[in-house]
Amino acid sequence: MLMLALAACTARQPKMEDECLYSASETRFSFWSNAAEQMEVLIYDDALSPQPSVVPLTKGTNDFWTASVKGDLAGKYYTVRSFQNSEWGLESPGIFAKAVSVNGQKAAIIDLAKTNPEGWEKDVRPAMPDPTDIVVYETHLRDFTMAPNSGIKHKGKFLALTEEETDVYDEGWRLSTGIDHLKELGITHLQILPFFDYGSIDETKAAEGSRLNAERSYNWGYDPVNYNAPEGGYSTNPYDPACRIREAKQMIQALHAAGIRVVMDVVYNHTYDATGCALGRVVPQYFYRLNADGTYANGSGCGNETASDHEMMRRFMVESVCYWAREYHIDGFRFDLMGIHDQETMRQIRAALDEIDPTILTYGEGWAAMSPAYPYDSLAMKQWTYKMPRVGAFSDDIRNALIGSPFDHERGFASGNPSSAKDVMRGLIACPEWSGEPMQHVSYITCHDNYCLRDRIDVSAIGETEETKIRMNKLAQTAVLVSQGMTFLYGGEELYRTKRGIDNSYQSPDSINIIPWENKAKYNDLFEYYRQMIAIRRAHKGFRLGTAELVQGHVEFMPLMENDNENLIVYRINNLEGIDSAKSLIVLLNGGAKIAEFPVPEAVYTILAHDGQADVNGLGQVEAGWIVVEPYSATILAEY
Repeated sequence: MLMLALAACTARQPKMEDECLYSASETRFSFWSNAAEQMEVLIYDDALSPQPSVVPLTKGTNDFWTASVKGDLAGKYYTVRSFQNSEWGLESPGIFAKAVSVNGQKAAIIDLAKTNPEGWEKDVRPAMPDPTDIVVYETHLRDFTMAPNSGIKHKGKFLALTEEETDVYDEGWRLSTGIDHLKELGITHLQILPFFDYGSIDETKAAEGSRLNAERSYNWGYDPVNYNAPEGGYSTNPYDPACRIREAKQMIQALHAAGIRVVMDVVYNHTYDATGCALGRVVPQYFYRLNADGTYANGSGCGNETASDHEMMRRFMVESVCYWAREYHIDGFRFDLMGIHDQETMRQIRAALDEIDPTILTYGEGWAAMSPAYPYDSLAMKQWTYKMPRVGAFSDDIRNALIGSPFDHERGFASGNPSSAKDVMRGLIACPEWSGEPMQHVSYITCHDNYCLRDRIDVSAIGETEETKIRMNKLAQTAVLVSQGMTFLYGGEELYRTKRGIDNSYQSPDSINIIPWENKAKYNDLFEYYRQMIAIRRAHKGFRLGTAELVQGHVEFMPLMENDNENLIVYRINNLEGIDSAKSLIVLLNGGAKIAEFPVPEAVYTILAHDGQADVNGLGQVEAGWIVVEPYSATILAEY
């Protein structure tokens, strides 16, 4: 029998995350609803129990409904429902469920302390460089680990990113994969596509593990169900609520041990189902924006948009990211369709994370899929980034300028279009007209959305040879890696991945999405170029000065002669004594099909990159004079 004791109201401000507070002697429940006439918790002995014990909740201050149940409830499950408009609503696991049953239908009562892996209390975030020092690498857990030749045992699971000394053997090459590949590449942060509990995958099918089920069970995960519990499809046992939590922590712990921070891709802008998920069941409609006719607004393009401007939705978002940062040691958050959220919410999220650790990253997509139902100038759109200090936004400016817009097949600067050179130059100095500070400008050319780089160049640079296309690839990524913003790479570009021309692979099978590890041997020259360019960026503070004032004071674009290649950009980073090991750096980017020449100032320079080759220790030296820049390539010079 359940022993019930009504929870006394406390003086402190209630938290949404306190929905279920477990101890061995009692479990306290607390749910927010400003619309319910009655509320109750239904407690089940196990996930499949047909008959629950019903515990009525009592309304306290601030519209929080509470109760306490005596005894040790560990291992039991619960749902909550509310009575309004003369009827009981559907059950849900609650808004802030932290542990859930398979497919997230019920919340689980567990001791979170028992989900911590061995040594978790000693887990610390790797040393944090300045935000502009960061090199983010984006991947999906399946993309990165599912290839048959990956050498990874726990394919498609959290534990895949705990395995060391994995490799691929191809044509006489034995090369690292998995977490060792990331260390070798030299990235600082791993951004993982959503790994909270999402709705499009049947976890029971994923658990079966057959190749057929795996092929049918792919999704990027942008369909939130339970925001504060990990996705069971990535665990080795989705039927065990503690398993997914423990294994997610093990993944983060292993990446930290490898010197890599973890960024979580979060999707607070919409839910999988506006009426069937917890946000819609506990307090119908409150957490969403509505049109004038009462229908759901759809700025997300997914059928609904959440209302961050509503007080409790804002509090939910703030508490949720803080929970992941504290409980899972997450190091950063990438906000999907951030332009749907209001600016004040993003400022409050930043302030709350600062209290935990100011080095936790916050950045996102500064746009929406469609027009949100909220005043445009108050949304967290890219052009208002300067109003949200230390919140970054992806720069479609530099992306479109370098390789062309994803919405047409036109070429960009790196593939021979001289008309976009000025926009590349803006991106190289972090688009100060909207970024405020360089760390707010996320420089990138590809991500999981749209074509991967190889496919994007294929559809625009028709008729070019593979050799020329790889030169374009290197040039585009070089511009990103020498830009003053925070840099971002899409996983697999260093291995010349292709999605076979599919630009929206969110539910394509593994055969389309996996990273082809055999390419590390076939295109090893490309991998080495990426690796060296990352090393060059990390070795030279001049490429990541960190403040708008320093960029303005040290970076200058050099005027071109009339007979110069019209698709040539040359800029110099000057007076770096006390900032960089180099006195000055010169970057020449040739986006044309012809050789370009440029006279550099008098000095002796170490060549860091030239004609598709790069080496942080130098490729040789050159003195002042005319520098030849090969077609579709970059030359980088350092004066020491």
